[in-house]
Amino acid sequence: MDQTTMGKPAEITRAWYLVDATGIPLGRLASKIAQILMGKTKPIYTPNQDLGDYVIVINASQVKLTGDAEHKKNYYNVSGYNGGLRTRTSGTMLREYPVEMVERAVWGMLPKGPLGRKMLKKLHVYAGSEHEHAAQQPVVLDLSK
Repeated sequence: MDQTTMGKPAEITRAWYLVDATGIPLGRLASKIAQILMGKTKPIYTPNQDLGDYVIVINASQVKLTGDAEHKKNYYNVSGYNGGLRTRTSGTMLREYPVEMVERAVWGMLPKGPLGRKMLKKLHVYAGSEHEHAAQQPVVLDLSK
């Protein structure tokens, strides 16, 4: 009889991956990054453990928005005060806050709660092509396929 192996965080070795977001649709990029952060690409995946790897995303300002998403999709923030609703379109987010837009897209595909927040901390997003994680020697991942 086969035995199910349960992954343990103490036994895992975490890799660093570098993803170039240039020309990749936002949803496809976010779903693939979320799988890596959760550890679903590993054979020892366990849903209640954080076994994922680190991901560095560069060129977030050049991510692709398909269809009418640039004008029709909205991002909302609420301050809690009366009239404190702030609405921004995807086009505005892409021009002014590309890092936050990619982080929000990935967060939407991670589990909610303490485990998901722990996974999100392994995501590092940069608007340009420069990043400060060269010492980690990240492996370049091509997600454009």
